[in-house]
Amino acid sequence: MITYLTIGTNNLAQATEFFDQLFAKFSAKRAYQTDRLVAWQFGDKAPLFIVNEPFDTEAATVGNGSMVALKADSPEMVDRMHALALSLGASDDGAPGYRGEQFYGGYFRDLDGNKFNVHHIRF
Repeated sequence: MITYLTIGTNNLAQATEFFDQLFAKFSAKRAYQTDRLVAWQFGDKAPLFIVNEPFDTEAATVGNGSMVALKADSPEMVDRMHALALSLGASDDGAPGYRGEQFYGGYFRDLDGNKFNVHHIRF
């Protein structure tokens, strides 16, 4: 079972503000924080999402081929969350739209370049 996932940042204060605003729309709450990391949780038994300054004190870099996917309740929510991320300074990495008949998603990169997807799957 997955208990948490971690992405690095080079500016913890800026990343915290970005994710506070984005994750609030998913009803996520901060689980804890230290001087080097902030963790959010999307429910009592859900895995943690952690943003941290790298332990080795080197610059945080983007994982090639890595992506965090966030589940939305509807295609409209995908559109809203994608637009919100861009308004908070994220860069567009794929406009919201259908990819196939059932998958509706939009892609963006956060302030440190980490790739995210917000999606809704119609079954």
